[in-house]
Amino acid sequence: MDRLRDLRAELLMVFGVTLFGVMGVSSIAPALPKVVEAFGFEEAEVGLLITAFTLPGVLLTPFAGVVADRLGRKRVLVPSLFLFGLAGGLCAFTRRLDVLLALRVVQGTGAAALGSLSTTLIGDLWEGPARARAMGLNASVLSLGTAVYPLVGGGLAVVGWNWPFLLPWLALPFGVVVARRLESPQPDGQGDLRDYLKGAWKGLRDARVLGVFASGTLIFVILYGSYLTYFTLLLGRVFEAPPHVIGAMMFIMSITTAAASSQLGTLARRFAKPTLVKAGFLAYTVSLAVVPLVREMWLLVVPVLIFGTGHGVIVPSLQTILAELAPLEHRAIFMSLNGTMLRVGQTLGPVVMGLVFASAGYRGVFWAGSLAGVTGLVIAAATLGAGPRACRTV
Repeated sequence: MDRLRDLRAELLMVFGVTLFGVMGVSSIAPALPKVVEAFGFEEAEVGLLITAFTLPGVLLTPFAGVVADRLGRKRVLVPSLFLFGLAGGLCAFTRRLDVLLALRVVQGTGAAALGSLSTTLIGDLWEGPARARAMGLNASVLSLGTAVYPLVGGGLAVVGWNWPFLLPWLALPFGVVVARRLESPQPDGQGDLRDYLKGAWKGLRDARVLGVFASGTLIFVILYGSYLTYFTLLLGRVFEAPPHVIGAMMFIMSITTAAASSQLGTLARRFAKPTLVKAGFLAYTVSLAVVPLVREMWLLVVPVLIFGTGHGVIVPSLQTILAELAPLEHRAIFMSLNGTMLRVGQTLGPVVMGLVFASAGYRGVFWAGSLAGVTGLVIAAATLGAGPRACRTV
């Protein structure tokens, strides 16, 4: 706790980086119907606005990690904030779809490194229980951001379709603050690039690191496949819930996740972090297995609370484990590749569960998600059971 107080300004800056990292999609989502009207394109094409933003992250995040390890965190972070803010704000002033999509690509390029750099900085600045607490608080802030941004974006969209696109301009003054105030340990990036890559490759082959990557991918397959896609469809199509009820369920999940994440520091003092990961997968398994058995919509709050609690514990626990495994000189590439694996899970989740749904319906989707939870439990037990020790990369 004292270490967090000593570095309170740095912690707030990390929170800011995290919030800008999730702003690019959640803040504009409520404005998408008005964007369709303003630009006159088909509803089926609206996904291009999201893909244009997220695709650079899949391609560039590992490269950004290498540069952050070699040149330093701020030399990647500050330009990323400026690029994200400038291009994002300019989206509000165009009336051409091709220009809007191009600006979204540029904005996504700026956002590519933000999520992984925030967790990298936590790994650099804190150790031991303070690191776990900081990682949990950061995950809590992320969950609150994903809950609040749609409300803010929706309110701004009432004024006009382009008003939510002005929010990224807040990253410009924030980038100035980061450039002037953020201090963090810097890796020694003066060695030969081949030696750096050789050391990184050796560390990345560690079974515990591979276990973290596999677990993270499974988590986001479950989250974006069974939960965010088909749980919302279940509410709307089967239980005939109106949009505001669906939104309330999502809000309950986000708040539960934030509350659970905020307690990671306390939990990590009582339980080993691999144990918390296993508990998270167990929560996924139980909550998704229960969903097909529920007959009253209000009872779905119970699996939502279980799911949100597990999610709030497991994600920052895995991030903390990976930060502990990664040496300073390779931490950014470790965290960046983890971010890439999460994006793979985001992409695969709806596709995989869509195939399951086509053959087995809603029950099949939630039981498949529950089975994925069991698989994650097995992976965690097999790879993370020994607890984290820094990888040998030399």
